[in-house]
Amino acid sequence: MGIFSRLFSIGKAEAHNVIDKLEDPIKLTEQGIRDLKEDLSKGMQGLAEIKALAIRTKNDHHKFKSDAENYEKKAVLLLQKAGTGQMNAADADRLAGEMLKQKQFAETEAARTAKELASHENSVERMQQNINTVKSKVTTYENELRTLKARAKVSEATSKINKQLANVDSSGTLAMLERMKEKVEQNEALAESYGAIALENKSVDDEVSAALNSSPSESSALLELKAKMGLLGAGNATPPPVG
Repeated sequence: MGIFSRLFSIGKAEAHNVIDKLEDPIKLTEQGIRDLKEDLSKGMQGLAEIKALAIRTKNDHHKFKSDAENYEKKAVLLLQKAGTGQMNAADADRLAGEMLKQKQFAETEAARTAKELASHENSVERMQQNINTVKSKVTTYENELRTLKARAKVSEATSKINKQLANVDSSGTLAMLERMKEKVEQNEALAESYGAIALENKSVDDEVSAALNSSPSESSALLELKAKMGLLGAGNATPPPVG
């Protein structure tokens, strides 16, 4: 029975102290469950042995009780035969006395085995209760371990993601985008400036060619309609085509 008392001997403070020092609590917990199962297996073997002893003691008890009854019956038969003259009275008394001695011995052994049987049965009951408790504990620990394993994986993954997010320099990224925007705007302004300079650098010949090659602001059809309506003045006459 010392196996089971040892399983629950660690106090809460000591247990917490042990857990705090663990490098891998899950692996140690798994080892603890394996040890608990090994102790449980030994307990089951011990229970089987005690049950077997109880069965043998019970059989012995019934045998001694039966023997005591049989010895008494034999003593009665011997005395009856002597009473009917079937055997010598002295022999009958001697043999009947021996039977009564055997009866007394059997009764003593029956009483002894009755006490042993009660003790064994009490031991079986207590040990069975302890084994049931350990079985329940093993099942509970295994279920809790599975839950803790899942939670450990989730927390580990969450921790990695949060760590990555914490290491992201949002202000640095924002500053980089602002620098890129400033650079683009500077390039656009520079391109516009070069365009203006290019226009300023046109020669007089370029300006004349551009003026001569430009199309009239109004279409010929519109001018003809205005002429018919008398809306064209002398200053608005159609210029002669350049030939």
